[in-house]
Amino acid sequence: MSSVVALTPAERRALRRAVDLLDLNRWRFVLAVLAGTAGLGSAVALSATSAWLIARASQMPPVLELGVASVAVRTFGISRGLMRYVERLVSHDVALRGMATLRERVYTTLADAPTDVVSGLQRGEMLTRTGADVDSVGDIVVRGLLPAAVAAAVGVGTVTLVAWLNPAIGAVLAACLLIAGLVGPLLSMRAARLDELAQAEARSDLSSGAMTMLEGAAELTVSGRLPRARAALAATERRLARAKDAAARPAALAAGIDHLATGIAVLAALVIGIRATVAGTMEPVELAVVVLTPLAAFEGTAMLGPAAIQLVRSAGAAMRVTELLDRAQAPSSARPEPVLAAARVGAAHEEAASEGPHDTAERPGAHATHLEPVLHAEDLAVGWPRAGIVASGLDLDLRPGRSIAVVGPSGIGKTTLLLTLAGLIPPLGGRVLLGDTPVGDLDRATVSDAVVLTAEDAHVFATTVLENLRVARGDVDEEEARELLHRAGLDGWLAGLPDGVGTMLDPEATSISGGERRRLLLARALASHAPLLLLDEPGEHLDPATADRLVGDLLSARDSGRGVLLVTHRLTPLAAADEVVVLGPGGERATVIARGSHAHLLETVPSYRWAVEQELR
Repeated sequence: MSSVVALTPAERRALRRAVDLLDLNRWRFVLAVLAGTAGLGSAVALSATSAWLIARASQMPPVLELGVASVAVRTFGISRGLMRYVERLVSHDVALRGMATLRERVYTTLADAPTDVVSGLQRGEMLTRTGADVDSVGDIVVRGLLPAAVAAAVGVGTVTLVAWLNPAIGAVLAACLLIAGLVGPLLSMRAARLDELAQAEARSDLSSGAMTMLEGAAELTVSGRLPRARAALAATERRLARAKDAAARPAALAAGIDHLATGIAVLAALVIGIRATVAGTMEPVELAVVVLTPLAAFEGTAMLGPAAIQLVRSAGAAMRVTELLDRAQAPSSARPEPVLAAARVGAAHEEAASEGPHDTAERPGAHATHLEPVLHAEDLAVGWPRAGIVASGLDLDLRPGRSIAVVGPSGIGKTTLLLTLAGLIPPLGGRVLLGDTPVGDLDRATVSDAVVLTAEDAHVFATTVLENLRVARGDVDEEEARELLHRAGLDGWLAGLPDGVGTMLDPEATSISGGERRRLLLARALASHAPLLLLDEPGEHLDPATADRLVGDLLSARDSGRGVLLVTHRLTPLAAADEVVVLGPGGERATVIARGSHAHLLETVPSYRWAVEQELR
């Protein structure tokens, strides 16, 4: 049975690693064990003292002989509840702090991971790993390690007390405690392991199905597939409910063995104790103590069945969490030689999403490396790892006070170019330098101080407008927030908000239009102190006149000392750009087919001039 019950070596390693990542406060955990031992020990002492007091009172001694026992009963009764409260308070504090630490480490690892690795994860899977699985790892503290330590300590103490009164009864009690504390939990583990895979799969399917319905409700409704998706989700919920019911059976079996062992211990204490009392080797009062004391001692073993089940669940969760961490830390298989450093650059808003809204100037290591804020691309080839090159032969030079516009048909590789320049995906050829250093060799905080990217799918948080801007820089005040929104062309939108910059936004900003969302993200980028801005389609979802005015204003941002590189489909406002780079088909992959000022391209590139004329009609 041990081959089925015991955790596999891989599970044990994963669980130890995950518990280490919790970074538990050992002294607080020891305090929790002491408080739990004191609480359960008070219950045992209460039973023993009460048994002695009742038995001794039946002999009608002088009242003074019962005074100390009466006070002890009240003391143990109060301390039992008090110590259990302290144990729960301290143990949950330790566990919750550990969960927060582990969750932060998972988020940080994912933020540093190669983008192609993270993008391959389903959102439902991400939610399960960073939510329920992290919680399950943390639960090992409160529901696994702590009950085992308390039960062991109190069990030893109880056996010692009973053996002092009668060694034979102490030996029987020790055997019964071992049966209740080992056999029951082992049976629970055996059944729980058989059920854990089914539960884990069902939870992951449930999260993925729910996210699919939430994000694709409109498409599912139009296609008539929403009822089918709801039925599939309901079936998954029923499967999960059945798995939970199956997991409850081993807990019931463990409880049954615990009660059986308790009954055997009490019955054996009666038989042995009565014979000892009749033989005169035990006092009648002591008989009451050795019979009633085990009833409280088995409270500890009753917690070991659920603790064993939690051990299995936490081990499975630890396997999934550590697997996610390993996947995120693994280098990309498509990474060119020499292999770039694993650290990846995140846009300012993405970094703040994982670390909280702090001023970039206050981040640890933010100024660890002083670099000239010049972004230089040489013979750059871009594309998603494992998907191949989509554009090559790209040479760019972005520095403060310079503006560049990149244009070309959809799917040509413009967004991929921005992600590569920001360090979110590695170059598939050539190199990208920040100052004189390859971007991929720099830590994320250093590059984020110099480069900020506003991607078209950047996240809008379910908080106030002001806090969404503070994601880029934590010291943005209300007046500055209003100025940033003005620069992004959101004056009318701001005037219509009920609480101004303090207005709460829905998750993913579902209550605002696509154009307003884009401009809000733009205002967030402008809040950053980074001297280089990479902007992806800032005029998308806007009417032509508004889009042209906004793009023109952004390209003129070089007057404020910033360097701006933006991707756009609109050509009309590009007269404000220092350079326009036109991407187009060049055989199997895209390449630069023309570059120069807006006026130069109008004169020398007929297709460019024709596209501008079409926009002006």
